[in-house]
Amino acid sequence: MVLADLPASTTGPDAAVVRVLSYNIRSLRDDREALARVIRACAPDVVCVQEAPRFFRWRKAAAWLARETGLVYATGGATAAGPMILTSLRAHVERSEDVLLPRLPGLHRRGFATAVLRFGGGHRDPEGTGGAIRLGVVSCHLSLAAAERYDQAGMLLDQVAALGVPYAVAAGDINEQPDGRAFRRIAGTLRDGWATEPWGSEATFDPGDPRRRIDALFATDGIEIIGCGVPSGLPGVDDADLRAATDHLPVLAALRLPRAPA
Repeated sequence: MVLADLPASTTGPDAAVVRVLSYNIRSLRDDREALARVIRACAPDVVCVQEAPRFFRWRKAAAWLARETGLVYATGGATAAGPMILTSLRAHVERSEDVLLPRLPGLHRRGFATAVLRFGGGHRDPEGTGGAIRLGVVSCHLSLAAAERYDQAGMLLDQVAALGVPYAVAAGDINEQPDGRAFRRIAGTLRDGWATEPWGSEATFDPGDPRRRIDALFATDGIEIIGCGVPSGLPGVDDADLRAATDHLPVLAALRLPRAPA
């Protein structure tokens, strides 16, 4: 299955189709041009970034990535300890918040980048009453320590619920495979995109010899997951680009968001 198998982004009278990409970019320490080619080829409406630049001149690096991929910065980066959200001009950011999580001594600080986005309905409709479809988004990168990671999985679920919108997705680097306690905790409440509607390939780490699925996208009930997985057949992108861009493979999902009755 290749990218052409996924439907293009659309907003119709009954629903919107939104493409969400999750990608650990390793602080732009690898081939930046290859990374930008991969993201552009996926044609996402939303990108949940992990390991965004977060130190010296991090805002300049985030602006470079947004410009080179034809997207706009929404929130996150250093202010969320790494997770970041980029969007296409199709999405209007209704609100955003960066959340820093409690940190155990000796471990890296973690956080969530969160946003509520609107698709359709006009950007001047603050409550979405003109037919806009609202989507909550949380970008995450969970701990390498199992106990802390399990606690963060619970915090992630609380954050998704706190967005207070009918549709929401959480996407990121879970740092464990689907049989892990933290992964299972999330998948017990939200739907695992790959397990629900597998598309493309499964393993995300590492690009040279991918055998582990440690990156994932989860969705609330009501969202139709059309397909979710590691994309292939990206126009203008070859395997060398995927290996050179960063140390993870991207996860792309096409989601159908039904429009609520007026």
